[in-house]
Amino acid sequence: MTKRCAWAATGPLETAYHDAEWGVPVHDDRRLFEFLILEGAQAGLSWSTILRKRDAYRRAFQGFDPAQVSRFDARRQRTLLADEGIVRNRLKIESAVRNARAFLTVQKEFGSFDTYVWRFVDGKAVRNAWKSPAQVPASTPVSDALSKDLKARGFNFVGSTICYAFMQAVGMVNDHVTSCFRWKQVNGPKRDS
Repeated sequence: MTKRCAWAATGPLETAYHDAEWGVPVHDDRRLFEFLILEGAQAGLSWSTILRKRDAYRRAFQGFDPAQVSRFDARRQRTLLADEGIVRNRLKIESAVRNARAFLTVQKEFGSFDTYVWRFVDGKAVRNAWKSPAQVPASTPVSDALSKDLKARGFNFVGSTICYAFMQAVGMVNDHVTSCFRWKQVNGPKRDS
């Protein structure tokens, strides 16, 4: 029997996401933007809800192209409010557009969002070794710092808890519990520090 993090056993979408994506380091700006938008949309909801709506989000948000999303005007945002496939929350939709604009500014300043965000963990994933899900924090000093910096750059729906969930999703931290088969796979071979 394959051992997984407990949350991954709640349904097939969760299992597939856990087994293939969660905690795997992401260095592609479009995928980083996708997770930034999805984590913000998830605020107050379950991740299962967002996974079920993910394909609709990809369609509605132009494949998570930040340049295209940054140009969504008020009319386009009203259209999104009527889209039953996504979370129809005005503030979250406005936030996605605002965050796309801030994302492009960060890309211009740092060359890529990847360069910007990964500097918060010195360019390499934090390898945690939690034995129990109860040990996994909701936020850390690093997610606090990321949240503060993103907010200063004009992003919103980027509180520390959302930032930590983002960091987990894009592999900036490995929060698979040690009994999960993915913990070793995501860590990869041991590197010298």
